[in-house]
Amino acid sequence: MLEQFLNNKPLYYTEIDYSRMPRIYNKIKSKLPKPKIVHLIGTNGKGTTGRFLAKALFSLGYKVGHYTSPHIIKFNERIWLNGKNIEDSILDEVHTKLQSILSKEDSDSLSYFEYTTFLGMMAFKDCEYVILEAGLGGEYDATAVFDKVLTLVTPIDYDHEAFLGDTIGDIAITKLNAIQKYAVITKQNYKEIETIVNSKVNCKIYQINELLKNQDYENIEIIKNRLNLPTYLVQNLELSISALKFFNLSYASEDFEDSKLFGRLTKYKDNVLLDVGHNTLAAKAISKELDSKKITLIYNTYADKNYEEILNILKPIIESVEIIEINEDRIETREKLEQCLDSLEIYYKKFETIEKDKNYLVFGSFSVVERFLGVMGE
Repeated sequence: MLEQFLNNKPLYYTEIDYSRMPRIYNKIKSKLPKPKIVHLIGTNGKGTTGRFLAKALFSLGYKVGHYTSPHIIKFNERIWLNGKNIEDSILDEVHTKLQSILSKEDSDSLSYFEYTTFLGMMAFKDCEYVILEAGLGGEYDATAVFDKVLTLVTPIDYDHEAFLGDTIGDIAITKLNAIQKYAVITKQNYKEIETIVNSKVNCKIYQINELLKNQDYENIEIIKNRLNLPTYLVQNLELSISALKFFNLSYASEDFEDSKLFGRLTKYKDNVLLDVGHNTLAAKAISKELDSKKITLIYNTYADKNYEEILNILKPIIESVEIIEINEDRIETREKLEQCLDSLEIYYKKFETIEKDKNYLVFGSFSVVERFLGVMGE
C-alpha cells in the first residue's frame, strides 16, 4: 500500500516549493505528536550522530524514534523505532492514518521526502524523544517545520550547492537558520562558519567542549574501542554525548552497544569496505582513515557531485577504479566519468566481481552501495 503510493512520487527534484511543507504542516500540526525533537543539520555525519544518540536514549529507558535518510536496501531503514527499523504493518497503519488527516490535494502534492517526514512523525506518536535528521538543507528542509528542543550541527561543507548556495557562507547560513533556541555545534573546518555562529544572538549555541568533561572523553575512548569505530566517527559520538549532557542525562559506555549504522566504513568482507559517503568531506575523512592502504575503488557518482575533486582526494590510496553500473537519471554519463579518470591518470574498468587478492572500497553514494549489494546477491 505505502510502497505503491511512494513509487508514484519522484525521489528527486530540480526545483522545490519551499512554501508547501510549512503550509501543510500548519493545517495538520494539531494532529501530530509533540515529543522532544532533536534536529540534526550539517553536511556529513548526521546519520551516525543521530543513531548514537537514539540508541543511548533508548538504552536509558526512553521511547525513541530516529528519522534518517536515504535508505540503502529497504525503506524501513529510514524510521527506527525503539531499537529497530519499523515493521511493514506499522508503516501501512501509519500511512492510512496520515491519509485520513491530509486532503487528497495535499497528499498528492507533497514530495517523497516531505510525505515520509510526516509519516515518520506519525509513527513516533508514543515517543518521548525524536531524533530528526534534515535531508539536504536547513531552514527550508522539510524537517525544519517542527518545534525543536535542540539542534545538533555536524561539520558543514560543500554539498547540494544548487539548493544551498555556492559559497560555504551561503551554505552555512541556510543550514544554521534552522536553529530555534538551543544548539550544539561540532568542530568546523571554515572560519566563516564561526563568524556566522557568533552573529546568531537569538539562540544559544554551545561548542562541544563546553558540555563534555574529562570523564566524558574517557568514556568516548572506551566506546570507540568497544565498537571499533573509525576515527572520523568519534566526532559524531562526541556530538551525541554532548546532547545527553545538554539534557543532564547520565549514561554509561554500554548504552552505545549496537549503535553503529551500516554503510559507514563498514567491513562487508575481510577485503571489502562499504561507505555511503559522496562528497569531498567524506573523501577526506576516508583517505585519512585508510592512510597509505591501497584500495580498488568500486565507484559511480551523481552528475551534480564534484567527483573530479573527490577522486583527486582519494587518488593517493587508489590502485584502480572499477565502475559499477547504476540505472538512475542523476548518475553521470559513463563517458564523462571516464574522461575525468583519464585526466587524473587513474586506471579504470567495469566492475564485475570482487577478487580475493584485492582490497576494495565501495564508495560514491547510497545508490552505489545498494547496487553493489544487489550484484553480490544481498
